[in-house]
Amino acid sequence: MKIVFLAPFGIRPKGTLIARMLPLAVELQRVGHEVVIVAPPYTNPEDSGKSEVVRGVRLVNVLLGPKHKALAAPFLAWRMLRAALAEKPDLVHLFKPKGYGGIAGMLLISLQRLGIRMPPLFLDTDDWEGEGGMNDLHDYSGVEKRFYRFQEQWISKNAVGVTVASRELERLVAGMGIPGERTLYLPNCVAAAPAVDGAGARARLGIASDAPVVLLYTRFFEFSQEKLHYLFGELFRQMPQVRFLVVGKGRHGEEDLLVKAARESGFEAALAMAGWVVPESIPDLLAAGNVAIYPFAQTLVNRTKCPAKLTEILLAGTPVVGDRVGQLAEYIDDGRSGILCDPDDWRQMADETLALLRSPERQRQMGEKARLYLQENFNWKDAALRLDAFYGRGAGVSTK
Repeated sequence: MKIVFLAPFGIRPKGTLIARMLPLAVELQRVGHEVVIVAPPYTNPEDSGKSEVVRGVRLVNVLLGPKHKALAAPFLAWRMLRAALAEKPDLVHLFKPKGYGGIAGMLLISLQRLGIRMPPLFLDTDDWEGEGGMNDLHDYSGVEKRFYRFQEQWISKNAVGVTVASRELERLVAGMGIPGERTLYLPNCVAAAPAVDGAGARARLGIASDAPVVLLYTRFFEFSQEKLHYLFGELFRQMPQVRFLVVGKGRHGEEDLLVKAARESGFEAALAMAGWVVPESIPDLLAAGNVAIYPFAQTLVNRTKCPAKLTEILLAGTPVVGDRVGQLAEYIDDGRSGILCDPDDWRQMADETLALLRSPERQRQMGEKARLYLQENFNWKDAALRLDAFYGRGAGVSTK
């Protein structure tokens, strides 16, 4: 079977294609399908109009149109649909029910309704885009927010099947009146653990080999900045030799707020700010931590997310102390492969982190269990097999 994945944006510099679409495509090809990714490369305009092969999967970057967002929308959506149909696919799978790809998906469904023969459309959703969701985190205009909310509802209801990345999304999709047989729970998964060099990453950042290191891998919007500043301040107060390795960049300069708080609270010298780094460098940095913290506020955005960053940390074998919110409780076997805390109990997270930092053997055992638990319960090979069967049920075509 030939499958086209419609991407929400280009493969660079964002990680969604690499973290979710690409591994699914790779595994589907291993069971005998051909997968082509069609992407609007507005995040990497240098690739406009170019095709490339990434990990054995063909990626088609459509030609970009006008730079103005409103003018670009019909151009890019039409070009994405044309590129998809040119592949003569047996089905099309749209990733994210919004933006240019979302319009292309809406066009496909509309053409089907006019009686034109079109491949069946599946939808993948890994965030809640509408009210209380990602719309509230972006500086969209009121018109854009209403349109994205409409896209999410309309495409979800009219797609042949919907794959959802979290249990909360599964619940919300059911709330739209979509029957369970048209929905597949498909969380982010992992492949084989990469070889890592945590010691080398420490050396490059000037962190002593014997220093206890707390890792934070984040985009900063998942929690209150006050909580983060409290945690670092409290950990430093009780363990002055601790070092904080921060990997990631905020949307609104939150890392600058952290540096300011560190200066005011006296732990500035303990900070190692790696910032945004290329994906290839991330595994080494994650392995450089002794313990990772994963603060995760009790919000709709967080409950619907399926944090690929968490899976990367666990796969690196770094034990996690996180909040009991959404998918974190799916990925972490509390007390065995990690530790879950009450998101409103800041002291609990600080205390659990300190206790784990003081027990190297427990760190080692928990980190290893975290990796094994993830690989046994959330691996892309099994996920692709479930998706393959879902395609067969929904599309009414042979999956072989």
